Amino acid sequence: MARHKVEICGVNTANIKVLSNEEMIELFKRYKSGDKFAKDDLINGNLKLVLSILRKYNNRVENMDDLFQVGCVGLIKAIDNFDLSHGVMFSTYAVPMILGEVKRYLRDNNSVRIARSIKDTAYKALKKKEELTNSLGREPSILEISRELGLTEYDVSNAMDSMKDTISMFEPIYNDGGDTIYLADQLSDTKGNTYSLDAHIELKDAMKKLKDKERYILTQRYIIGKTQMELSEEIGISQAQISRLEKSGLDNLKKMID
Repeated sequence: MARHKVEICGVNTANIKVLSNEEMIELFKRYKSGDKFAKDDLINGNLKLVLSILRKYNNRVENMDDLFQVGCVGLIKAIDNFDLSHGVMFSTYAVPMILGEVKRYLRDNNSVRIARSIKDTAYKALKKKEELTNSLGREPSILEISRELGLTEYDVSNAMDSMKDTISMFEPIYNDGGDTIYLADQLSDTKGNTYSLDAHIELKDAMKKLKDKERYILTQRYIIGKTQMELSEEIGISQAQISRLEKSGLDNLKKMID
């Protein structure tokens, strides 16, 4: 976020407190023991997480205040359901929940109407995805889902994409104070071919083949919009290491996609 003052729902983003991991653990222990004030501290200490997720919607939604409140609903749900015994960082658990609330809100308030047949295909695909994930022990590919349903890969991919908020490869997705970064710039096709569904599927498959840490860093940097410094603090490694892992991940993607 920019360092100057930004007002969202009366929240001055310049004054948002960011909790350390130790503070988070202590607050969760207090909250689970019945301390309601600890919940307020957890909410206020994680507002920056909500705002970081909303960055990519900044120029695409008229009322960011409403979206911020929706994101906070997701944050509260994450706080209520988080279990310290799982040994994962709260942000890792909370981000999908917050994103889920935001995407549901945008989908339900979207003026674009999706055909019933496409919705039906999407629901079948999502159900089959869940079944395959449980049986395979990993997330299935679009091709695997389409084979199980007896549909084309295009139909399944199109249906599933229609039910979520998508990001163009050519949309500005990050600005760290210098030149704007586009994911398409990082994965440019030197042969001059236009971006297509095949390339989208190829990119998704390539992402799955990356090392866990590389995939996580690229997702957080280019989809969630976190800075290298934020990831450094979250993961507990230096910013230089984050930068090297990010570059390594992008280089590996280029090799797999070229």
